Amino acid sequence: MDFKFDSETENFRREVHEFLQKEVTDELRAEMHEWSGESNLARSFIRKMGDKGWVLPVAPKEYGGLGAPNLWQYIVVDEASYALKTWGFSSAIVFGPLILQVGSEEQKKNYLTRLARGEIDFSAGYTEPEAGSDLTNISCRAEEKDDHYLVNGQKIYTSNGLGADYQMLCARTEDTNPKYMGLSMFIVPMDIPGLTIQPMEVVGDTKLGVEYYDNVRLPKENLVGQKNNGFLELLAALDIERIYPFPAGQAKRILEDLVEYAKETRRGGKTLDQDPLIRQRLAELAIEVEVVQGLIYRAMWSMDQGKSVGYEASISKVFITELDQRLLSTAVRLMGPYGQLTHDSKYTPFKGLLERRFLISLYETFGAGSSEIQRNMIAQRGLGLPRK
Repeated sequence: MDFKFDSETENFRREVHEFLQKEVTDELRAEMHEWSGESNLARSFIRKMGDKGWVLPVAPKEYGGLGAPNLWQYIVVDEASYALKTWGFSSAIVFGPLILQVGSEEQKKNYLTRLARGEIDFSAGYTEPEAGSDLTNISCRAEEKDDHYLVNGQKIYTSNGLGADYQMLCARTEDTNPKYMGLSMFIVPMDIPGLTIQPMEVVGDTKLGVEYYDNVRLPKENLVGQKNNGFLELLAALDIERIYPFPAGQAKRILEDLVEYAKETRRGGKTLDQDPLIRQRLAELAIEVEVVQGLIYRAMWSMDQGKSVGYEASISKVFITELDQRLLSTAVRLMGPYGQLTHDSKYTPFKGLLERRFLISLYETFGAGSSEIQRNMIAQRGLGLPRK
């Protein structure tokens, strides 16, 4: 299979790369690693990307994008993650296509355009204390009234829950059998009366959000798509999210840094790259990074052909997040005791970025659907195997 870009796509990739080389500084990189939606430097950078139509290039030009194929969207993600050594700076990639596909014209003009310009950010209001792996158990309820929905319930483990301007909420609008038929999607301003947000600290000094909905009056025009069709809309958003958890550009940059570290660091009178076991491990990781690139290119091609990427997204999610853990585990072991030092120590390698990324990688295998569930989806939808 030939993955060589055509001249227009290659020129676009080069333009993005050169822009990032000029714009990305150590200060910006540090803020992006601590991203909570409140960083002025990070916000300014995202808006510069938005001015070029690069935050959501798949969106039509009238909504702030370029009307470009999905491959161009990934090129931006890949190059940005390489330059920044992190990813996750914009929710537009996940929620923009959802609004574009099923949102009203008013929602496209308001939310989609501002997402594409980098002016606003979203969080995902999916997981609940009793509904994580099985989202059909969602119990947060949106009760339809004359001119609004009345929302009550709780969401938890919300990425970007503390810095987002809006939440894409999945709530139960009807008791049905099967249960997934009674869910709907809503856009919720994070400053709406009745919504309380609390921080939740998890491993890696990451702060997630916990949201409490107490008689929140939500205008009917905030319903996204069709009432009671939210579960299928949610699955489409999750397919995109599962393709992008750990871009190949970031993995490639981390691997390059490790190779340089192995060449420069001496132990026992020789550099680390002279150890055959270390050389073998780094070579194995280099092969796996290329596999990631191939998986994502395949998914982008399928999306541009109008094909479903359900089980392909699951394949990417499993391999990418588990590679992330293997790569960063190798990094920490390679650095020895220094790999445990945080960014505030003058002795820590890579300014502590890899130590923190290692901790974050521990929960990446269950965000957006655990590896176990993804393997079931691959077996059933990809291989046609029975449920039991």
